[in-house]
Amino acid sequence: RHAICHLILSLPASPKLHQSALSRPRRTPAGTSGLAGGQKRSKVTLGLESKRRTLNISRLPQRAAAGEITGCFQQEQIKELKLYKIASELLQTERAYVTRLHLLDQVFCARLTEEAGKGMFPVEVVKGIFSNVGSIYTFHSQFLLPDLETRMSQWASTPRIGDILAQLAPFLRMYAEYVKNFDSAMDLLKQWTERSAQFNTIIQDIQSQEVCGNLTLQHHMLEPVQRVPRYEMLLKDYLKKLPEDDPDCSQAKKSLNIISMAATHSNMAIRKMENLKKLMEIYEMLGGEEDIVNPSNELIKEGQILKLAARNTSSMERYLFLFNNMLLYCVPKFSLVGQRFTVRTRVGIEGMKVLETSNEDYPHTFQVSGKERTLELQASSEQDKEDWIKAFQETIEIFQQKNETFKSASKEVADEVSVKELGKRAPRWIRDNEVTMCMKCKEPFNPLTRRRHHCRACGYVVCYKCSDYKASLRYDGNKLNKVCKDCYFILTGRADAEEPVSGKKRGILEIEAAQVSGNSFLCGFLQYSTDRTKPCQRVWCVIPQHDALVLYLYGAPQDVKAQCTIPLLGYQVEDVQQSVDHPPTSFRLCQSKSVHCFTADTEEVKLRWLKVIHKAVIGEMPECQTPVDDDLANGFSQEKSQCPVD
Repeated sequence: RHAICHLILSLPASPKLHQSALSRPRRTPAGTSGLAGGQKRSKVTLGLESKRRTLNISRLPQRAAAGEITGCFQQEQIKELKLYKIASELLQTERAYVTRLHLLDQVFCARLTEEAGKGMFPVEVVKGIFSNVGSIYTFHSQFLLPDLETRMSQWASTPRIGDILAQLAPFLRMYAEYVKNFDSAMDLLKQWTERSAQFNTIIQDIQSQEVCGNLTLQHHMLEPVQRVPRYEMLLKDYLKKLPEDDPDCSQAKKSLNIISMAATHSNMAIRKMENLKKLMEIYEMLGGEEDIVNPSNELIKEGQILKLAARNTSSMERYLFLFNNMLLYCVPKFSLVGQRFTVRTRVGIEGMKVLETSNEDYPHTFQVSGKERTLELQASSEQDKEDWIKAFQETIEIFQQKNETFKSASKEVADEVSVKELGKRAPRWIRDNEVTMCMKCKEPFNPLTRRRHHCRACGYVVCYKCSDYKASLRYDGNKLNKVCKDCYFILTGRADAEEPVSGKKRGILEIEAAQVSGNSFLCGFLQYSTDRTKPCQRVWCVIPQHDALVLYLYGAPQDVKAQCTIPLLGYQVEDVQQSVDHPPTSFRLCQSKSVHCFTADTEEVKLRWLKVIHKAVIGEMPECQTPVDDDLANGFSQEKSQCPVD
């Protein structure tokens, strides 16, 4: 048999040329020559304490239900029945598979080869499409299927299939050539279907026949790729039901190892096919605008998401397609047919960063920063956010490893990163509501006389005087963009004549809120007033680690200058209970005639502030604890200059 099977691989692809050489007499099952086909009865012979019992397979379920089979014997009989069913399924699916192979080799391939001989199209095209499907058909139709047919007819005396598969499994390696050629075969088939009218007519004619079952040639050609994983699945199920001491166990395991190797190649081909099919679907959804149908592109994740605007945190519905090498940021088009999305931005994975952020009004937010764009996004739930962040992180890491540029993540100073990459990558815009003053000259904003502007290089919010400069930015195709004065001189290499070389000494209030919030004992929003008659003002409060006995009050978390400071040493702390004048979450700091009133959002937040302030007013170092708005503070202090949003 080995010599004959070896001959299969060396002979031409079409079995017609060597069918007589491979033909062999069919074996007649022992003990069944005198029975008509309808009179055959499948039986399982069981060995039990040196006695063999013959069991009628067809009557097992009825007898078990009627209670005729009991105890340990029933369990063994049920196992034998399950093994028989698996073997029977293998035979039935093998018959259907051989029919499909016959369609590929004897119908499609034979017809196309015949027409190619007339000069309608090259014969090499047909060979390139069908590869070694002829050898595969011959192996299954003349060796594996006949052996399975014979074994199932002799199941009563030989209840096993592992030995057959172990003997023939090595020849499944011929699938490697078919699987390897599968992608190019699909491309060749598509190319000649479009190029040659005669070729397309033949394909359409055969596909319209009943034998094709209304399925395309591509669908039928996928069958050999899917068949080997099917063997693996059935054999694994067979081994689960097979006792460890069964003589067939070692043979079944041996064949499983060989089949699993072949299945790995087939599974990879299946995934490639499914991926290309998905890429085509996305290509159509994008209206053919993006050239994404490429075997090297792999879809990682897709889904709806909300995009937070740069200025006012309003949310807009968007759709993301994350690939192994890029992110497509899309705007939905309300159309039931045709193009469903418009690509707003394509962001490369190279240099991309993902950062979890926090927003009081919009939960489940995170930031994706690339060289082309920075996007602040809101997921539908905490789990959805974690799934997106995980997908981005894994994609970035794999991309870096493949390009041999992976470096372990390190916390770099934001200013150093921004200066190094200034103009090379789009920055994250600081939102309008995160500052109350110009981040450069520190003058307070006014909706009429001093409006907010964004520097396109660093993302800071500045006034009109500090943004009256333009410089070319590499990430925007070297186009001129509005930038702040500091970025202008860095990008152009010019010196600022108005500023002395040695920077002037900063005042006590000129400490950036984001800088101290990231290294503080406690930080967060509180309502603040100094007089009962005056309305409360919402301020960002910080007790920094470098100045633990001082409370800094800012207008917003990104302000570069504090509104005021309160030296806490010597103050008395009063926990204000519920009254007409104050809510229950209020507390006061009193010293002589100076009174500062604060109101927290919740009782828990108030208690945390009191715990820290009680230490500071007596000169003790407060205990480090998680800030009230820790995520928010960290989000402000990390990666301040990364990339633009719409």
